[in-house]
Parts: sequence; C-alpha cells; structure tokens
Amino acid sequence: MSNLETTSAEFACAAAPADGIEVLHPREVPLGGPRAMRVRRTLPQRERSLIGAWCFVDHYGPHDIARAGGMDVPPHPHTGLQTVTWLFDGRVEHRDSGGVHAQLRPGELNLMTAGTGICHSEVSVDADAAPVLHGVQLWVALPDSARHTGRAFHHYAPEPVPLTGATALVFLGELAGHHSPVPHFTPLLGAQIDMHPRSELALEIDPAFEHGVLCDRGAVALGEAEVHIGEVGYQGPGRTVLTLTNTGDSPARVLLLGGTPFDGELVMWWNFIGRSHDEIAEYRRLWQDGDDRFGAVSGYRGRLDRLPAPPLPPVRLRPRRAGGG
Repeated sequence: MSNLETTSAEFACAAAPADGIEVLHPREVPLGGPRAMRVRRTLPQRERSLIGAWCFVDHYGPHDIARAGGMDVPPHPHTGLQTVTWLFDGRVEHRDSGGVHAQLRPGELNLMTAGTGICHSEVSVDADAAPVLHGVQLWVALPDSARHTGRAFHHYAPEPVPLTGATALVFLGELAGHHSPVPHFTPLLGAQIDMHPRSELALEIDPAFEHGVLCDRGAVALGEAEVHIGEVGYQGPGRTVLTLTNTGDSPARVLLLGGTPFDGELVMWWNFIGRSHDEIAEYRRLWQDGDDRFGAVSGYRGRLDRLPAPPLPPVRLRPRRAGGG
C-alpha cells in the first residue's frame, strides 16, 4: 500500500526504550481518489515511530466496496523495506515489478521485499464474492545489511494454533512453539490472535522484544490498559509475559507485532526509507524520471499509469528524537 498523503511528513525513526504500557491513537488518512477509502494509521507518529522493525501500520475496514468503492492504488515505489499485507475480509490483486501477480486473501501472509527498489499496485477485486474489504498493511524497515537486497515476494498460509481461550495465526517469527518459515532480516513476530469472550491470555514472550497489540475487534486490554479498535497498545522490552484480556461478551481479534528494538535511525518519507535527506531526494528523482531502479508493473488497468511523488518539503529532512518526533 502507498502513503498517498500529498504533504507527506518525513520521519527519521529510532527506537526508544519504554518499560511501561502506552496506547497509540490512530489518525485517519484517505487512500486517494474521489471516493477515497480511509485508513487508520498508528505508525509512524511523533510519540513512537517503530515497534521492533515495524515502522508503518495502516488498519482499514470493514469497508463496503459496492457502496463506497474499494482500493485502487496505482503503481508506486518502495525502498529499504518489506511490505506485509494481512486481510481479514476481501480480496486484493497485487502486481509488482518483480513479475509477481497474486490474489491476496484473508488469513494469508503476503510479504514483498523492496530492498534497493520495487514498484507495485494494489486493487480490491471480486466485489460480488467478497463485498467487504478489511485488513492491515504493515511495513518492516530493513537493516543496513539488507536494505539493498533484491526484490522478492513470499506467500504463507499459517495453520491455526490453539491457545487457552484463543487461537493464533503466526505469520512471522515464532509464538507458542509455532514458527513461520517466511524469511526476514531482523528478529520479528507477527500473529493474529482471536480471543473467546471474557478470556485472558498470558503469552510467554522474548524479553528482548518490544510488542504492539493492534485491536481490530472487541474490547481488549493489554495488561491494565484498554486498547480500543484501531489503537495499538505498546509494551516495552524486559518482560517475559504479555497479558491480553477480552473484557467483552463477544469475540475479540488483535494483531500482535513484536521485535528487538531497531538498531539505528531511519529517514522515512512518502514510500521511501533511507538514511539521509540526500538519499531520499535521489530516490524521488529516480522515480519521477522513470529509472529502471524501480522497474515497471505489467497489467495494471487503473486511473493512473503510476503514482507521482509529492514535492519534498522546503526544508531538509532531519532526524527526530528517539521514539518519535
């Protein structure tokens, strides 16, 4: 998914140690077009810009495609990151300049590695069979050792893992003794957890990890902190247990994201991740010039051939303090 804000802010991201639990509140962002689908964005923000290497969290839907239109994101570029698409409902057609054409479905991980440069498009499809679009788009920042790697795409459909009062789908990393085979470049965890009504879940976790809990459905608490739909509860490293509670009489669903605090600063602007203003400016120039660094998407039939980059801000992109702005 693209960041379609026309006045895109820069984020020079760095992890910050935090032993307590925080609740990150989302802001609504339009996904472009006259009938723009709106998404709830919780990362990055000034209060906190990373959770492990997770640096971007968009949560959208349930969205009635037939009534309000769906997702139609023209070819757009990425550098220095992996995109993770995870759907709860609906279908999305993915095309990228690595030659991948895939149908993204609920409960299946789709991970695209941008590395040195890629472009892709995303379009919701099958409105008759899947009229509701609902899911998340996540970005993972690549470390220095991997940020110039080649293009890649991985698909994985995890099997349900039974837990006490819950079920998990572990799509990245390891949880409750279950491991995802999908490769990544820093220690990570990604899992959907569906909780029974009035249930409490104590998960054994790696104390080196920080964790984020995105509430998608229900009434959820992380420790003693209430996390409402679209919010992310944050728990810093140093703990061996993460406690989730469904305080309601209906099922709840969360996305659990974790990883070791990211080592180093990032400059994130629009759809690019780099290390400096000059690097970002060069990525933008190459994209605008149609450089082969990003390749081309074949088969997209939409409103634009490719998405133009917004203007750079009138000041140099500069690092922000650890943890946020």
